[in-house]
Amino acid sequence: MVQLSDLHVGPEVSDSYLRACFDRVRELEPQFVAITGDWVTYRGPWQLDQLRHVLSRIPLGEIATVGILGNHDYGANWSQPEVAGEIADIVTSSGVTLLRNERFEDRGLVFVGLDDLWGPGFDVEKALSAHRPTTPAIALCHNPDAVDRPGWENFSGWILAGHTHGGQCKPPFLAPPLLPVVNKRYTRGEFSLNDGRSLYINRGLGHLLQVRFNVRPEITAFTLTSREPRPVA
Repeated sequence: MVQLSDLHVGPEVSDSYLRACFDRVRELEPQFVAITGDWVTYRGPWQLDQLRHVLSRIPLGEIATVGILGNHDYGANWSQPEVAGEIADIVTSSGVTLLRNERFEDRGLVFVGLDDLWGPGFDVEKALSAHRPTTPAIALCHNPDAVDRPGWENFSGWILAGHTHGGQCKPPFLAPPLLPVVNKRYTRGEFSLNDGRSLYINRGLGHLLQVRFNVRPEITAFTLTSREPRPVA
């Protein structure tokens, strides 16, 4: 399974760079692709055609491709649900199953997708309302701060996030000085939440500012394995 995040289609990110990243993903021949939000850095409706153009080359998983929205997909001040609706339509038409507090199941694996924490529709309880704790599942939430909100009691497994860009600039031996999260522990990579959940924060492909230091963009490849059933006494 491959995770992509934070494409930030717009004037700051080169379309050709994103298409080259998509080509790298295709070479991996993933069975699943998961995309954890911030498809655009929204500046205006003209950007929707650019998003259609970029997503015409999006790599799709052999079995399924799932995604969620991020805060920038909600337009100015994360307060334009009509913008999120248009982006959702474009993403869906590109072959992605977009999850907005919903679940998707294929081959016994469940994906649970949360709407963005800063947007108007965030609802953990709704997203997990039909979830069975014993079902293998991967949750997608754009902002890692969402894992500290209530409502996760019935979920154990992996949670994939983005949003932070890994801090984008990181001085050696120091934490990134700018992180758009309340919990400054959530920078990048893997975190154990000590309650049966594990969090992975992808550094993202795109950016808001055209600078990175000590924090490279990321395509994450996971190997999924089957857990052997436990014998019944």
